[in-house]
Parts: sequence; C-alpha cells; structure tokens
Amino acid sequence: MDSQVLVALALSLVGGLSTSLGALFVILNQAPNLKMLGLLQGFAAGLMLSISFLDLAYNAMNSIGFLKGNLWFFSGVIFFAVVANFIPEPTLSHSSEVKGKKNKGDEGGKDMMKKHRRQVFFSGIITAIGISLHNFPEGMAVFLGSMKGLRVGLNLALAIALHNIPEGVAVALPVYFATQSKWQAFKLATLSGFAEPLGVVIVAYLFPSSLSPEILEGLLGSVGGVMAFLTLHEMLPLAFDYAGQKQAVKAVFFGMAFMSASLYFLELSLPKDMSL
Repeated sequence: MDSQVLVALALSLVGGLSTSLGALFVILNQAPNLKMLGLLQGFAAGLMLSISFLDLAYNAMNSIGFLKGNLWFFSGVIFFAVVANFIPEPTLSHSSEVKGKKNKGDEGGKDMMKKHRRQVFFSGIITAIGISLHNFPEGMAVFLGSMKGLRVGLNLALAIALHNIPEGVAVALPVYFATQSKWQAFKLATLSGFAEPLGVVIVAYLFPSSLSPEILEGLLGSVGGVMAFLTLHEMLPLAFDYAGQKQAVKAVFFGMAFMSASLYFLELSLPKDMSL
C-alpha cells in the first residue's frame, strides 16, 4: 500500500508541477500590457467557468441528483457572496478614468495604477485558490487510477499535466503584473499545483474508506459555486475593463472551449468506471 501511495504521489507531482511550466512561460517573456492582461484574464475566467459549471457542478448533479447538486452549488455561491462583503477591495476604473487621473498629475496616475495592481493581484489570488481546489480532486483521481495500474495512473498524470500548464499561466500572469516579481508569480503558480499531491495524501490516509461519496460530490459542487461567483464578481469585470467587452467575451469562450477539450481528453484517459 505504501509503495502505491508513493507512486501516486510521484505521478501527481508530474501533473501538479506543470503549473510551474505555465509560470515560466509568463516570467520569461516581457511584462504584458493591459490589453493582453485583460485578454488572458478573460481566458482564465473561461477556464474557471468551465471547471465550475461543466465539471464540478455537472458531476455533483449527476452523482447526487439535480436538486441536491443545485443546493450544494448555490450554497457555495451564497457563502462566498457573504464573505466577499467583508473583503476590502479597490473599485475598478475604466481606461478613460485612468487617463483623466494621469492628466491631473503623475501622483494621481500612480495612485490609480496602484489600485489596478491591487485588483489584479487579488484576481490572481482568486485564480490560485480556485485552481488549487480544482487540482485537489485531480490528485484523488491520480491515486485511484494508479491503484488500477501504473499505465492508467501515468496516462492520467500526463493528461492532467497538459491542461495544468495554462492554469499556471492564469495564476502567474496577474501576480507578475501586480507585483513585478518573477519569484512571487512562479511561487504562487507552483503552490497551486501542490494541491494535487495533497489530494493523494488525504484520500490515501485520512479518508481511505469512510468518506461518503455523496458528501464529497456535494462539497465539490459547492466549490464550483464559489469559483463561479469569484469569476463573475472579480475576473470578468477586470477583463472587460482592460480588454474591452467584445474581446474579453471572445477570450472567455476560448478559455471555456480550451478547458472543455482538455477535460474531454482527460476523461478519455480514465477507466470507464472512474470520472473526475
């Protein structure tokens, strides 16, 4: 049993650390401009929405029923809607307002840029949390797959690694823009990937057989609700502000399509009696 856990941990690290590759892609290039930041925030929002609605909420409703799945999902929405009221955050300002501030003086422009950077950094933290929560059940899936055989676990880990690379980009980009620190961007993206081996440890040792599948699916449905609220409340306004509504919407649907395709190929690598 211990050797199987070690194998599962090693395979989950392959998938989890691929977020670092996405971070390297960001920090090895020049800092993006605001429009590029908005487009990639829209892309990240698409990833998050696809995970929320087409993965976590969908699986919850299929597993525990439409009514229970929705109740769990909206409990997550309500929970974080309440929490968000106590989170201090700067208000977004449109580009024209930023220009107006700059015309009044360099000090006003710098203050506005600080607010934008704080908002972008907050968005990066949100993305990191959401992706970490998404990577957690992936670690569970890698563990279960490796229990069926090394080939199954390896195929699953490689498939997860491929779709974790853009997740690393989604985390590192806003953090790098906000802090101008390559190390902070790389560190946060890498940490978000470590949720995957953490999932292996927890499913192997803390919940070997006693965790109710219904409770697990319900909790993951709530995670989907939290992620959906965070995306619509924080990430989309930022993408609209920096990239413009039309371009941001295109980026959102591109992100959704990319994640849906990634989840599809990931599902193909799973045994028929398993699903993410």
